Amino acid sequence: MIGIPDIEAAARRIAAHVVRTPTTPSPGLSALLGVPVTVKLELLQHTGSFKARGAAAKLLSLSGAERAAGVVAVSGGNHGVAVAAMAAALGVKATVVMPRTAPARSLELAERAGAALRLTDGMDRAFALVAELRDEGLTLVHPFDDPVVIAGQGGVGLELAQDAGELTDVVVSVGGGGLIAGVAAALRARRPGVRVWGVETRGAEAMSAALAAGGPVPVPVSSLVSTLSAPSVSRLTYDHASALVEEVLVVPDREAVQGCLDLAVHAKLWAEPAAGCLLPAARQVVERVGGTARLGLVVCGGNVTPGELLGWAGRLRLPV
Repeated sequence: MIGIPDIEAAARRIAAHVVRTPTTPSPGLSALLGVPVTVKLELLQHTGSFKARGAAAKLLSLSGAERAAGVVAVSGGNHGVAVAAMAAALGVKATVVMPRTAPARSLELAERAGAALRLTDGMDRAFALVAELRDEGLTLVHPFDDPVVIAGQGGVGLELAQDAGELTDVVVSVGGGGLIAGVAAALRARRPGVRVWGVETRGAEAMSAALAAGGPVPVPVSSLVSTLSAPSVSRLTYDHASALVEEVLVVPDREAVQGCLDLAVHAKLWAEPAAGCLLPAARQVVERVGGTARLGLVVCGGNVTPGELLGWAGRLRLPV
C-alpha cells in the first residue's frame, strides 16, 4: 500500500514540474447539487489533466540507462500526453500507444510534444502492443500499475486535504484506478473521516467489476469515455480501492456528457466526460448520505474539443 511518506516524497520531487492546481468552492455547483461543493481543478494541470503528476514522478525516478532506452506508454488519452510532454522536457525519446478512439486533442498533443504515436484498434490491443514494445527494450511508464505513478497522483489528495475547507465526501473518476488509489491514500492519512467515492461509466467498469469479483478481471470496453476505458485494473489499484474507497458508482455515458454541459454552464469549466461523470455520481452520493454532505470533486481533465463534445451530445440527443 502507498503511504503518506511516499506521496509527500513524490510531491517534493515533482514540485518544479507540475502545477499546484486551485482548490476552490463552486457556488454554481453548490446551487445545482444543493450542498456545498469544492472543486480540485486538475484540468488546469500541465497537459490538461492530473496525469502530469504520475508521469513526472515516474520519469524523474528512472535511471540513466532506463531514460536512454526510451520510454513507452499506453493510454486512452491523457497519460500519453503527459508522458510525451515530460519526456520531451527531459530529453527522453517517447513512444505512445493509444486506441484510434482516443480524443483527437490528446492525439494532437502527444504528437506535438514529439512522441512517436502508435494507434491500435481498441484498448486491449493497445495494452498488448505496449507489452511487446517493453519486451523489445523500451522502459514502460504504466498509467496506473506502478507505485511511483500512484504516489505522484496522490499529490492531488494531499493538496485537497491541505487546501479545502470542511469535506465529508470526495468523488474521484476511475479508469485503471491510479488516481483514486493515490487520492484515497492521501486522504486516509490527512483526513481520515472523509469518505472517498469512485465513479466509472457504463462500459468501462473495470474497478466495480473487480470489487464484485474479489480481484481484477478483464472487462469488455464500450464506453465512449476512452480516458476511463482500462480493460482491467491492477492488483495494486484494486487493493487500494477495496481498502480505502466507500463504493465505486457507475453512470451511463449520457449522464457523463450531460455532466460536461452542466460543468460548463454552472461551474464555468470546460471538462472532458471523465470529469463530467462526477456530477451524476455526486447526486447519488447526496442521496446516500443526505443534505449534510460537503462534497469535494476532483475535476480530472479537460482534453476535449468542442466538436467532440457537441458530437456526443447530438448522438445522445442532449439539448445544448
